[in-house]
Amino acid sequence: MRAVVLGGAGFLGSHLADALVARGDEVVCVDDLSSGTPANLERHEGDDAVELIVADACEPLQVSGPVDAVLHLASPASPRDYLARPLETMAAGTDATRRGLELAARHGARFLLASTSEVYGDPLVHPQRETYWGNVNPVGARSVYDEAKRYAEALTAAWHRTYEADVAVVRIFNTYGPRLRAGDGRVVSNFVVQALAGKPLTIYGDGTQTRSFCYVSDMVKGLLAVLDSSVRGPVNLGNPTETTILELAETVIELAGSPSSIEKAPLPEDDPGRRCPDITLARSELGWEPTVPLRDGLEQTARWFRAYLGGGASGS
Repeated sequence: MRAVVLGGAGFLGSHLADALVARGDEVVCVDDLSSGTPANLERHEGDDAVELIVADACEPLQVSGPVDAVLHLASPASPRDYLARPLETMAAGTDATRRGLELAARHGARFLLASTSEVYGDPLVHPQRETYWGNVNPVGARSVYDEAKRYAEALTAAWHRTYEADVAVVRIFNTYGPRLRAGDGRVVSNFVVQALAGKPLTIYGDGTQTRSFCYVSDMVKGLLAVLDSSVRGPVNLGNPTETTILELAETVIELAGSPSSIEKAPLPEDDPGRRCPDITLARSELGWEPTVPLRDGLEQTARWFRAYLGGGASGS
């Protein structure tokens, strides 16, 4: 297979590129490097199986040679990034999705959209099933990401209905692991960096809000399972084990052997109170479920950040 990964130099995109190459596929990574970095792909330097095209996925995509799959992961994905770049985030959901669908159509390729659990907003149903339509504030600050992804799903579905295109939609829940950017504002990277520095861990709200944390290797296996299937989705991919933010902070402090305390700050606007996937569909249709325990994944993530902050690793 020759796959085009939009956002392929980012955190999740680069791990996906690694896995595709490891199984013998060729990968073309398209990335404008606004949040990704070539360092995430440095292990493939000189490898003909990986090509990096520095380009904006919102513009017409020109990829020479055959294309068997187009995977759209090009978007700011952390609150800090998409709140700082609201219009670019909207464009990643609208323009880049259309460009990816057009590229796939020209080559008769399968198109996979990396959507998000954020389409459920601050959910009123727990756990969240794919049939739940969500509770999103369409004019709130977070809507630039939530609604961009909801539009991307709608466009992908309309493209399929109109052209009978081979498409898939995946709703990704919180994912963590090596190559998270130290300052991207995601809770795992925030906590690990603060703990390793011995600084207080910042919890927004009272810490009782929940998330489900999926280690990146599990997420990549899920994405490949969808890619290789005929599943159209949407399908949830995430860890069905709920963890409170306070529990996460305490676990990170313990694993880091850190003297850090915990500080609390006001909860951001529209921050979800609970977030947990129902992965019945992924289990039944794909035979997929996460296997890496949270503590193990956090240990691996902290180990990578120790090397990165010490100058021994690269990060997006």
